Amino acid sequence: MKVTRLRAALCALAIGSVLMAGAPLAPAVAGEYDDRRNENESRQQAVDEAMATLEEELAHTDATLVQAYAELQAIDAALPAAEAALVAAEALLAQLQREAAIIAQRLVAAEAEEQNITAQVQADTARADEIRAAVGQLARDAYKGDMSESSLSAALDAESTEDFVEQSALADTALRTQTQALRDLEQLNGVNRNREVRLGAVREEVTALKAEADANVLAADAARADAEAKKAQLEQMREEQAQKAAAIEGQKAAQVARQAELEAQQAALEAELAAIIQAQEAERRRQQAAAAAAGQSGGGGGPAPSATGSRPFANPTAFNPWVRTSKYGMRFHPVLQYTRLHAGMDLRAYCGTPLYAAASGTVEWARARSGFGNQVMINHGYWNGASLMTSYNHMTSFAVSGGQSVQQGQLIGYAGNTGLSGACHLHFETYVNGATTDPEPMLN
Repeated sequence: MKVTRLRAALCALAIGSVLMAGAPLAPAVAGEYDDRRNENESRQQAVDEAMATLEEELAHTDATLVQAYAELQAIDAALPAAEAALVAAEALLAQLQREAAIIAQRLVAAEAEEQNITAQVQADTARADEIRAAVGQLARDAYKGDMSESSLSAALDAESTEDFVEQSALADTALRTQTQALRDLEQLNGVNRNREVRLGAVREEVTALKAEADANVLAADAARADAEAKKAQLEQMREEQAQKAAAIEGQKAAQVARQAELEAQQAALEAELAAIIQAQEAERRRQQAAAAAAGQSGGGGGPAPSATGSRPFANPTAFNPWVRTSKYGMRFHPVLQYTRLHAGMDLRAYCGTPLYAAASGTVEWARARSGFGNQVMINHGYWNGASLMTSYNHMTSFAVSGGQSVQQGQLIGYAGNTGLSGACHLHFETYVNGATTDPEPMLN
């Protein structure tokens, strides 16, 4: 899998994880969540920048190891976001549980108040009924004449002074009792009316609290399910992280061996080119000596340079302009943990796209060379007094053969992913006097 695609997947995974949320968060929780999200986005930006360099650092690494490493990086980048999402979900659940406890306490208090007011209303209603009954009895007694005597009749009917005083006192007491009972009844009715209003308000509060409690239960259940899902996702990601790390460790030894093999091949290639240059130089000197013996002037053996100037190379790819995906130079391998030379320059070239001779010359060979894959080596003769050659690596197929002369811009083959390569591209190498050098300054 190409690293750039994995980088895009990494970004989506990390941001998608951190944005996942359940029920709405309280302001305090939301603020903490935003801080974590900003922190994760900053970390994601750093990871993106690091991933952008992987194309250069891992260009000549086994594709399966590149994939395992890139997936590990994606998981590592997404883990903090997933952890933050889990913390936010658990915080929301805890918040809803605290709110549920508060609602439950309020509901208990409201129901207790409802019961208390109901009991008071019932007691006062019973008391009012008793007062009404008493007043009614007094009215009935008065209607029958038992309490209708006036003070005069009490005086006329009294048999003695003591009897008069007693009957008058009884009549006054009965009247006062009836009057007080009516006042008590009116007061009880007023108090009960107020309690009925309060009871209605309390019952509405109880109904609202029950509805709120029901909604809170639903929200808490959803938050609990969300937290459990995020926890499961986090555990799965950690398991995948461990598996990827183990896979990388398992492949390291083989990859180190392949890298050592590639470096040995690079050294052997340069030795082979040195032999070619030596033979070429010997032939040129032989021709110069023969020319001198024949009395001829000037001249020099060997191929003439196919290009002049500071930039002798044309674009060898189908892209216009060319696109560099990996530069020449020493670099630290993030998986193998050592510094190595990237002896060429990688240019973007999709699988099967045409490749062209960067300059005119003679094809030394077109054959498979293990880590280099299918390779074309072109000898461009001398340039600015130095031997100049170029190689085109990881090709899928050839359009030229050894010993063939080619012109600048001539089709020589097609891009591929053969040899030690992580994806289809052109690994373009330049040799000056048999040693690799950075091609970029010489490429138009």
